[in-house]
Amino acid sequence: MQSMTAPMPPDADRIGHAEVALRPAALVVPVRQGARGIEVFMMQRTSRAAFVPGVHVFPGGSVDAADADPGTLGPETDIDDAVASARLGLPKGGLGYWIAALRECFEEAGLLLARRPDGEWLRTEDIGLERWHRARLDLHAGRSSLAEVCRDFGVELALDKLLYLSHWITPRGQNRRFDTRFFVAEMPPAQVSGHDGSETVASAWVDPARALEAFRRGEFPLVFATRTTLEYLSGFATVDELLAKVAALRDIPAIIPRMARGSRGVQAVGPREASYNEIARIDPEGAGRAYYDIEPGRPVTLAPGVIRLTAPNPGYMTGPGTNTYLLGDAGGVTVIDPGPALPEHVAAILACAPGPIRQVLVTHTHSDHSPAVRLLREQADFQALGWAPRNPGQDDFVPDREPREGERIVTRAGTLRVLHTPGHAANHLCFLLEEQRLLFTGDHIMQGSTVVINPPDGDMAVYLSSLERLLREPIDWFAPAHGFTMEPAATIIRELIDHRLRREALVLKALENAAGGGLDADALLARVYTQLAPPLKPVAARSLRAHLLKLRQEGRVRLEDERWYAA
Repeated sequence: MQSMTAPMPPDADRIGHAEVALRPAALVVPVRQGARGIEVFMMQRTSRAAFVPGVHVFPGGSVDAADADPGTLGPETDIDDAVASARLGLPKGGLGYWIAALRECFEEAGLLLARRPDGEWLRTEDIGLERWHRARLDLHAGRSSLAEVCRDFGVELALDKLLYLSHWITPRGQNRRFDTRFFVAEMPPAQVSGHDGSETVASAWVDPARALEAFRRGEFPLVFATRTTLEYLSGFATVDELLAKVAALRDIPAIIPRMARGSRGVQAVGPREASYNEIARIDPEGAGRAYYDIEPGRPVTLAPGVIRLTAPNPGYMTGPGTNTYLLGDAGGVTVIDPGPALPEHVAAILACAPGPIRQVLVTHTHSDHSPAVRLLREQADFQALGWAPRNPGQDDFVPDREPREGERIVTRAGTLRVLHTPGHAANHLCFLLEEQRLLFTGDHIMQGSTVVINPPDGDMAVYLSSLERLLREPIDWFAPAHGFTMEPAATIIRELIDHRLRREALVLKALENAAGGGLDADALLARVYTQLAPPLKPVAARSLRAHLLKLRQEGRVRLEDERWYAA
C-alpha cells in the first residue's frame, strides 16, 4: 500500500526546486527452511510501477498512520511502542514500523505472522482460501485494518517472531525516498502465499544463492539493498542459524547507498565499496556527478581546483593505475606525481590541464611515479620538486630543487605543506593541501591494500613512525596514488597501524611455535601470509623481511644460519 499519512522523518533532499522527504517504510524478509537450505519469498514488481519497476522485492511498503494504533496488538503481546522504538533506535513511533511490516506482508504476499488462541500458527485452511484472499483485498484497498483482520480471524500477531535486520535509506537524488526498516521472520508453514496481481506480477520461494546467480546473468533484476540482503542470507545454512544471528544484532546503522555512474551505467554504491566516501564528498546531492570506478585517462574533479587523472598502468602493484593530480586553473597548474613514462598519459595530462604547467611535485622515485617528468619536460617548462633517490634501484629523477620538510609551496588551488614520510621509500614525501585538509599521500597510504615495505630503502619501524606522525597533522581526507580518495583520515591511519602490528604478532607467534628449530624465510612466509595470490608472494616476502628487521632491531627475534628465531 502506497498511502503516506504517518509523520515524516526529519530529513529531506532537494532535487532542483522540489522537496523530497523521506517516507517511513517497513518490509519483511520471509524465510523458511527448504530441502536445500534457506528459502526466501520474493515478488516481481510490475513494469508499470512508479518506484523500482520490474525488480524482485520482499513484501513491504510505506508506514500508514493506522499502523501505530496499539489496538492492533493482542492481549498477550509484550511489545509496545516503547519496546519497538527502543529496538529501532527511535524516541517514539517505532511500533508503526513493526505493524506495517506485517500488514504489507499479508497484503502483498498473503503471509500473516499470527497465532491462533491455542498458540499454534494460523493456517490458511483455518480461514478458508476465499475469505483469506478477500481479507487481503480489503486490507489493501483500505476497507479494513490489520486489527480488524486479526479480530475477524480470531488470531494475535506474533510480533515476538519479527526480528529487526537492517535499516536502509533510499539514495539522495531520487524522486522518491524511503526510510525503510528491514525485518526477517520465519513464516508459518501452512499458509498459501502469492503475489497480489496488481503491484506485483510474479512470486516464488527462492534460494538466495541461486537468485544472486540469476541476477549476475541479468535474469533476475534486483536493487542494491535487496541484493545485499540476499548476499547476507546466503551465508547461513539454516533458518535457525540465521534467526539466532539476527536476534543478537545491536546498534544497527542506517545504510544510505550513493548513486554514481561508470562503465556499467548508473548504479547504487554501498558503504563497503571503495568509491563510497568519494561519491559522498563529490556529489552529496546525488546529481550523478561522481563515478564508482576509476578509468585511466578520465579526469575527475575532486574539489575546486583539484583534478585526478589515472595512468593506464593497472596491475597487482598499482591497482587501477597510478593517480596523477593537477592543482590549479587557467593561471597555472601544479602536477603531483606525473606517473610512468607513458606518452599517452603525458598527452592526457597536457590535455586536461586547465592552464600551463608551472610546477611538478614528485612524492618518491619509484617507476610508476616520477619517470614521466622527462617526457613532460619535452612539452612544458616547469620547476620539478622532490627528493632524489637515497638508495639505488629507483628512477634517476633529478629535481630542480629538493623542498624542505615543512616548506609551504603555493599553488593556484591553495598551499601545499611538505611532509617527509619515509618508510615505503627513504625519499617519500606527502603534500598537505592546507585549506582543504587534503593529503596527497603518494604510496605512503593507498586504497585496497597495504604498502610494500622493501628494505633497505623501505623500513618498517620508520614507516610506522611516519604514520604516527600524520595523526598529529590537521588532515581530513587522503588522495592516494592508487585508488579513490579516502576518509576519515585518523581512523584509516589507526587501522593501518593496527594491521601492521597484527601482522607483526603473527610473525612472532609463528617463530614461538616453531619448537626451537626456527624457520627460514620461505617457511615463515607460508605461515604468516596464509591466503596469498602467487604473483604477490615476492612482494609479501619483502614486507615480511621488513617486519623481521624491525623485530631484530628491537631484540625480539634473531637470525642464525638463514633461520629466524624468537629471542
